[in-house]
Amino acid sequence: MSHPVSLRPSDDLSGKVILVTGGARNIGRAIARSLAAGGAKVMVNANTSEAAGRETVALITAAGGEADLHMADVTQPAAVTALVAATVARFGRIDGIVSNAAIRAETPFAEISYAEWKQVIATVLDGAFLTAQAALPHLIAAGGGAIVNIGGLTGHKGALHRSHVVAAKGGLAAMTKAVAMDLAEHNITVNCVVPGTINTQRGLPGAPDRPAHRAHNLPPAGRRGEPEEIAAMVRMLLGPEARFITGQSIHINGGGIML
Repeated sequence: MSHPVSLRPSDDLSGKVILVTGGARNIGRAIARSLAAGGAKVMVNANTSEAAGRETVALITAAGGEADLHMADVTQPAAVTALVAATVARFGRIDGIVSNAAIRAETPFAEISYAEWKQVIATVLDGAFLTAQAALPHLIAAGGGAIVNIGGLTGHKGALHRSHVVAAKGGLAAMTKAVAMDLAEHNITVNCVVPGTINTQRGLPGAPDRPAHRAHNLPPAGRRGEPEEIAAMVRMLLGPEARFITGQSIHINGGGIML
């Protein structure tokens, strides 16, 4: 059963510019659309999904929002520098970033190649590090801002055949705390939103088909979450009402894990 969540039009993010990595589809698309509905100008980033990225931008502009697309591999420092520069050139500033780029591979531990391990870790951890560091001077120039990293439930409870993903997402939650400490003096908050089991389009690069052992694995809420429910928390953390929230991993999971 679907539980759609509306994209609330408002002005809570009016005048803000937010960069969303991995914003082409699923949770990333929902985040980009929600931020735009809140009045933000959104730079959507994707690595390989250009058509989906352009569709996300089209959905935003059709709803009266403002967005653009910049293709970049967030594991490459030069590409991230160019992504941030393009965002500033297009919109004039950066007030927030959302690091959602990830690869969610599933491979038994004994079969994970070093190349696959490095690719997953680099996309999640290196991508978040490089994007935050490249955007930092602009966040400071804006008088402060917000960084939201998108974690994963597996990083807190483990998962079969996902050692690299678990390590990357667990590391992202830890990095969130460290960066929050470093950037607090600049009026920059840093938080990690941790989705549980979410209805997303499967069988795509970075989102393999849901394995049989998880096909009917529902949290106590009795359903999967919707991407818009993750987006709502991200939007709140980027807005003016969340300036006293930093260094937190906030779980949106229908009770899938209770901390």
